[in-house]
Amino acid sequence: MPNQKSATKKSPSKTAAAKKAAPAIEAPVSMEPVESAVAAHQETIETVLKAGTQAATKGYEQAIALAQEQVEKASETIFKRYDEVTSLGKDNVDACVLSSTVFAKGVESMGKEFMSIAQSAVEANVATAKALFGAKTVREVIELQTEFSRSRFDSLVAESAKLTELSMALANDTIEPIQLRLNATVEKLMKPVAA
Repeated sequence: MPNQKSATKKSPSKTAAAKKAAPAIEAPVSMEPVESAVAAHQETIETVLKAGTQAATKGYEQAIALAQEQVEKASETIFKRYDEVTSLGKDNVDACVLSSTVFAKGVESMGKEFMSIAQSAVEANVATAKALFGAKTVREVIELQTEFSRSRFDSLVAESAKLTELSMALANDTIEPIQLRLNATVEKLMKPVAA
């Protein structure tokens, strides 16, 4: 068994070898070049960040300005179209009112014409009835009846032609304001928006 004292003792040759193997401490290395490189690198990073921030800010401002310009243009167009549609609506209502007025006046004049026709028919019937009651022979009654029938037929043809003419004029006069507004509306809607 070996002695414990000898195990704890170190040999002098090992200690000397360890001292020789340990690196020698040299004089302190200057940190100035590293610090200046770090400072230059930090300055470059700050410059790049500053330039990037400025570019981003400028781009953001340009985007905001462009967006505002587009919103203003769109708003102008929308309000212009709204005013046009409102104007069209008002004009269309005015055309409908005018058309209704023309129609009412036309129906009134047609009603007066019907009353005139009815009155002349009643007068003709009364005159024929008096003549028939005053007839003394059958031949005279037949002649009066034939004359009455012929005059009523001629009267009916003339009155029908007059009523047809009045109806056509009424239809044309009634539809004219609406037709004009329809044409104006279609023209306005088909016209592209002025930029």
